[in-house]
Amino acid sequence: MSAITFSLSAGPDIASRRFLHSSSSFQFNQATTTTAAAANRIQIPHLLLRTTRMLTTLASASADNKSKWRAQASSPSSTSSTVIEKETMVNERPDTFLRESDGRPLSDADPGSSVRARFEKMIRETQDSVCAAIEALDGTGKFKEDVWSRPGGGGGISRVLQDGAVFEKAGVNVSVVYGIMPPDAYRAAKPVTGDSSDHHKPGPIPFFAAGVSSVLHPKNPFAPTIHFNYRYFETDAPKDAPGAPRQWWFGGGTDLTPAYIFEEDVKHFHSVQKSACDKFDSSFYPRFKKWCDDYFYIKHRGERRGLGGIFFDDLNNYDQEMLLSFATECANSVIPAYIPIVEKRKDTAFTDQHKEWQQLRRGRYVEFNLVYDRGTTFGLKTGGRIESILVSLPLTCRWEYDHQPEEGSEEWKLLDACINPKEWL
Repeated sequence: MSAITFSLSAGPDIASRRFLHSSSSFQFNQATTTTAAAANRIQIPHLLLRTTRMLTTLASASADNKSKWRAQASSPSSTSSTVIEKETMVNERPDTFLRESDGRPLSDADPGSSVRARFEKMIRETQDSVCAAIEALDGTGKFKEDVWSRPGGGGGISRVLQDGAVFEKAGVNVSVVYGIMPPDAYRAAKPVTGDSSDHHKPGPIPFFAAGVSSVLHPKNPFAPTIHFNYRYFETDAPKDAPGAPRQWWFGGGTDLTPAYIFEEDVKHFHSVQKSACDKFDSSFYPRFKKWCDDYFYIKHRGERRGLGGIFFDDLNNYDQEMLLSFATECANSVIPAYIPIVEKRKDTAFTDQHKEWQQLRRGRYVEFNLVYDRGTTFGLKTGGRIESILVSLPLTCRWEYDHQPEEGSEEWKLLDACINPKEWL
């Protein structure tokens, strides 16, 4: 049966796209770099979730010295050119990407008094700890790092590891962004409600966003993929509403996407998520677990991308300090939730059939990201940097025409769990 395989790989020269044909496959190699993802959202509450995901890619796009994101200020139809400034690559990591007015930390012992400063410190520590754990587990692979900044404040650190001994591709990225959300971006983000009376057209909205985002794709089909993202967002008063109060939100989550179910692994993963949630509110885990199942839903397939975890957004109805501590606890839970699973499965023997099934499931991963993920689709529609937008995709994936796993097989069990979400605890 013919298959379609896509390969997206990064290299030192981001200059070419080449198409390789064989009798049974079509392969697309595209050089990419990594992105530092941060979430952004707008002021109207029922639009926050959509805008957060949509602005993520634009807010965090980075480039290497040879291929910087194109400036689009000269284009009258551009919606992204006024959102954020063009980034500049730098040689060394600064102590902070914050503006002086935002409580820049004086030292590690004095992280500053603002939530912005403490959240930036948390996401950078998360990036360092996760990258160190991944390199130690992989044994041979090393992260390539790009550091970038913007003249008006903000910047990011993008790290990617590819073709390691254990990981096919691993990206761990942070960004701090200052920008303006223009009316055109608002209208692109706005969901179709069918309410003809909704004619509100806001003015430009200044925003601040900071976040850490990661996708880790192991080589072994018995070792699962993981995605996590934790972000903080603030808006200032819109340009047409001076004096309006500053608003803030937290969002994020961690989810597991295996090709094969090892129930003990899935239970371990979910138990760590529940433990992190229960330290703050016993209602968090069941609420955020369902939210995760609902968000990562591939509508045209009628199935979820994976086996879930937790997902939350628009959180501002709790104490701000509590939510900062909660986001920190969740980010700190990534390593204990994931690393022991990969340690256990990375050397498991597998067949070509196992690998093909992993590639098919990664095809589902690509479908969700390109069709439904709000950050990806918004970036593609508004001229974002393609290499950064697609950084979450695996190096390789596969489609087969009308593939149906045999009922009762291990592959069928995974598909059934994606169609019918389970309570693992």
